[in-house]
Amino acid sequence: MVQCDSCDKESLELQVTALTDLIEVARAVVSPLDLDTVLQVILDSAMRFADVPAGNIALFDENQQELTLHAEAGFSPAFPRNEQWDVVPGGITQEALQTGEVLCVEDTGETSFALNPIAAREGIRFVICVPLKVPGSIVGLLYLNDFVPRRFRLEKLKLISVFASFAAMAIYNARLHTRTKQMAITDALTGLHNHRYFQQLFNQELGRAKRYEKPLSIIFMDIDDFKKFNDTYGHANGDLALALIGKIVTRSLRRIDIAFRYGGEEFAVLLPETRLESALQVAERVRERIEKDTLDMLPFVAGHGITVSIGVACYPLDGSTREELFAKVDALLYKAKESGKNMVHYFKGDTAV
Repeated sequence: MVQCDSCDKESLELQVTALTDLIEVARAVVSPLDLDTVLQVILDSAMRFADVPAGNIALFDENQQELTLHAEAGFSPAFPRNEQWDVVPGGITQEALQTGEVLCVEDTGETSFALNPIAAREGIRFVICVPLKVPGSIVGLLYLNDFVPRRFRLEKLKLISVFASFAAMAIYNARLHTRTKQMAITDALTGLHNHRYFQQLFNQELGRAKRYEKPLSIIFMDIDDFKKFNDTYGHANGDLALALIGKIVTRSLRRIDIAFRYGGEEFAVLLPETRLESALQVAERVRERIEKDTLDMLPFVAGHGITVSIGVACYPLDGSTREELFAKVDALLYKAKESGKNMVHYFKGDTAV
């Protein structure tokens, strides 16, 4: 019997490579990396192991039955990024989700699977689709691609299944880590960031504004007569109103603005790179929407919506330190209260208007 030294060497090298990549993914499982970093580690390791020029990872929402693309490499600038990934009926993605098995298409031009239009546009001819499974669910799909048809060894495909187990656990842990961090900075009732995170982020954003010589505005608001509201309608409806206001505030802001429940019935908003004039427009929009939407969406409120009084201040116009800015915006809020409520106040020169 003749042994093939080159085959044995190739097999050994394959096992060493696989072990190295598995160790790298295992490190990601126990590391405090954020989700995007974990996904990139997985993708880079898998592409290197499979020796392919392109690949991506889409996370799977089992409740919504949606895939969202999170990590990719090797594709054209037109390739969608951070987009929802449509499952093509009869495609390899649908098959992988249904069977939970690793699937390999060595030539997309000669397959019975329907080809995703995006993949076709990119010129993909070779696909490995790897379900990333934890017990009881699929957390995502790993795609490994080439732009030419190719053969792929069965032994290597089996090792990718082992790799996928580590990868899925890494994703699960990273998601859990992200959710835990989010819970620590989120007010459970309104879904906004909490007071503790406000203090942290206010310092960071003010430091960034000073460093890059950019404006920073702050909105501080308080629900008018909220104690009376609770006494009239009950604390359960008071909680309902707070939750609704949290949603209204979020919908009324731009993507870069950050909203907080400061405490009780007080709310704060940080508006990076925003001058006073623009911040006043945001504040007025929030005030109007709260009054209108609470009237429309809280049927037990008779004849009028909930109103808020608002103060608006801006760095560097109204102060250069956190203490100065907050003292001014707090004073403006109470000036709005004293002046009749349901209004926005700011400093024009040294005068509150």
